[in-house]
Amino acid sequence: MSTLFEPIQFGDLKLKNRVVMAPMTRSRSTDQAVPTAEMIDYYAQRANAGLIVAEGTSPSADGMGYCRTPGIYNAEQIAQWRRVTDAVHAEGGTIVLQLMHCGRVATVHNKPAGSKTIAPSAIKAEVELFTDAVGMAATDMPQELSNSDVYAVIEDYRKAALNAREAGFDGVELHGTSGYLPMQFMAETSNQRTDEFGGSVENRVRFPLLVLKAMSEAIGSGRVGFRFCPGNKFNDVYDSQPAETLQALLDGIAPMNLAYLHIMRAHTRKVDAFTVAREQFKGGLIINDGFDGETAKEAVDNGVADAVSFARHYIANPNLVECFKTGRVLTEFNRDTLYSPGPVGYSDYPA
Repeated sequence: MSTLFEPIQFGDLKLKNRVVMAPMTRSRSTDQAVPTAEMIDYYAQRANAGLIVAEGTSPSADGMGYCRTPGIYNAEQIAQWRRVTDAVHAEGGTIVLQLMHCGRVATVHNKPAGSKTIAPSAIKAEVELFTDAVGMAATDMPQELSNSDVYAVIEDYRKAALNAREAGFDGVELHGTSGYLPMQFMAETSNQRTDEFGGSVENRVRFPLLVLKAMSEAIGSGRVGFRFCPGNKFNDVYDSQPAETLQALLDGIAPMNLAYLHIMRAHTRKVDAFTVAREQFKGGLIINDGFDGETAKEAVDNGVADAVSFARHYIANPNLVECFKTGRVLTEFNRDTLYSPGPVGYSDYPA
């Protein structure tokens, strides 16, 4: 039997196997960013994963960007997330919450009243977002964060980590890629600051490193993970030095003793992200992007990584681990229901 199905421990997180459910925005929350009953069923059905990384969840009202995505910044959200984590734990699963601050990737049509769209610099993201109110809409022009505001956002992440633990999550993962706020600080196209958060690569990685430090101090570094993809251009960001950025991040997190690093295949030929991460990161290494059961077994058996995460395969195959063990043909997911509200194409796929 492949090492893929053997247990492993990442810091304080106990995984019963090395198959990880990757975080996926599925837009099933309420308009008030509160998890729904369908989400309880959805995650409990997939508790066979060694680790579930729950979908990108905003640490604050300002961090919201998409329609029907959840938050973890008020009591109602915490209480409903608790129902999700209780259901997963009842099935013997381990679940962490991915904290995702959209920053400038936001539109007023998807944000709570009174919230702001913020970014490292007042530079608009040239992308459009879907809204329930008006269909596709341009992103807002963001407000540039003052130096003190940056530290206030870091505090939002710290509180969100504590809220996640109150909600029963076993830990948290910082979303550090896909053009969201941490990546907006790291990319020179979205960050033209002249203080300690802008300019050099070392300055531009300071924000995510301080967020990880704050969350680690709040709930323990053995319950904190970090997701990153070198060279990812999604949501109108560009990093001309992906290898240098990855190195600066690895140097910065080395003394933190994080539970795991969740690294996506680099979107550039300038760096071999899997090899660099394996050589330099001493915690648990999860790799992602384009794997199936056989290639995942090969990667883990050969020591390329400690675990492999899956997104699209988990959508239509709640029993993915069993499918991989038996070689069962995987069910194809329905693209038309990826982001539609309700249980159809979400929690109704048969095991």
